Amino acid sequence: MAPQTRQSLPAPDSPRSSQSPAPSGLQGDLELELFALANALYNLGTTVINDSTKERDKPGGVKQVGLRVNDVVSHLSTLDDMSHHVSTMIPMQILADIDNSRNPMQLTKERLERAATENQFMNGKIAAIKSYRHFLDEAIAQNFPELESQLNEQSSGSEPHQ
Repeated sequence: MAPQTRQSLPAPDSPRSSQSPAPSGLQGDLELELFALANALYNLGTTVINDSTKERDKPGGVKQVGLRVNDVVSHLSTLDDMSHHVSTMIPMQILADIDNSRNPMQLTKERLERAATENQFMNGKIAAIKSYRHFLDEAIAQNFPELESQLNEQSSGSEPHQ
């Protein structure tokens, strides 16, 4: 197996395809078009950088920025045409987070971690209440032995099913 050349490796910040194939149908076509748009935007950015630095002084050099912009506009037009056939709704909060340069996956992770933390806190409260009830039942049974049978009936009937 021949080693890969430096030119065949993508830049570390370039968009890459996902590990799984795109789904079939309109959703898959949309995903592929979004990937193509991301690629076109990346290519436009690199072309702008190249044109504004080392390649601007070359005599007779053809500027590629216009072609790259046309490519981006073409992908945006295709996405606009596809949007009329898509009924999936995206929450505005997600779009606002993306506009504010926040990664939706990171936000999802943070929200799941917060929910897990709150769940553990609530489970702790429930355990504390059960423990308090147990000690209270013992104290009532010790001081009021005539109520012990009623305490046993209530505690066996109020246990949540797991």
